[in-house]
Amino acid sequence: MREWRQRRRLSQIDLDLEAEISTKHLSFLETGRASPSREMVLHLAERLDVPLRERNLLLLSAGYAPVFSQRSLEDPALGAARKAVDIVLAGHEPYPALAIDRYWTMIAANKAVAPLLTGVEASLLKPPVNVLRLSLHPNGLAPRIVNLQEWRTHLLERLRRQIDVSADAVLIDLLAELRGFPAPQRRAGVKPEESTDYAGIAVPFRLATPSGVLSFFSTTTVFGTPVDVTLSELALESFFPADAETAERLGAAYRR
Repeated sequence: MREWRQRRRLSQIDLDLEAEISTKHLSFLETGRASPSREMVLHLAERLDVPLRERNLLLLSAGYAPVFSQRSLEDPALGAARKAVDIVLAGHEPYPALAIDRYWTMIAANKAVAPLLTGVEASLLKPPVNVLRLSLHPNGLAPRIVNLQEWRTHLLERLRRQIDVSADAVLIDLLAELRGFPAPQRRAGVKPEESTDYAGIAVPFRLATPSGVLSFFSTTTVFGTPVDVTLSELALESFFPADAETAERLGAAYRR
């Protein structure tokens, strides 16, 4: 519990006020001089915004059974959630969208994603597909990403923030792997001003294709009130056209 408090950059007094407990009691809990009740573990985990998977581990550490289930998306109990994911992905066409888990593994994608992966090494498309590795690997999308340097910086920063929140060892290893890929070089013929934030509000994803450069900005959607570990770790990445040319090209390709 102390590690999670420190990870959130909170003092004991900060957490005391947030959780409405005494500093002495919190100190005793953190040092092991007092044993927390099941309700207290959940109460403090909620105030510290601990991920559901780690809340189960805190409960086990305190001698209690986990309370948050973890089912496969194929489990009938999550049928409604999986249907919602499929509806969102399909409804986003002709623009690309995909669902990923906590490790950036692609769980599902709509029909607009596959055409963008032309030329990617087959091994990178073999399940489980990690979308960060797929994007930044020299045999993946990296050679066709026009603004690779800023897109790489953006993705690594997102991953670093995720590690700050979760301290997940798998993500730490993934970050080290991605940082080991060759440093991006500016593409020949690409002007510096073409590698700038889209309208100053978002980092664009600019991909060279046979029909020209496609430019996107992305949004991330998560389930609002999950009580299942799998759902709490699921995110939908939706890409929107950042210019009229991209919208027209994708629309024409979809109609064909």
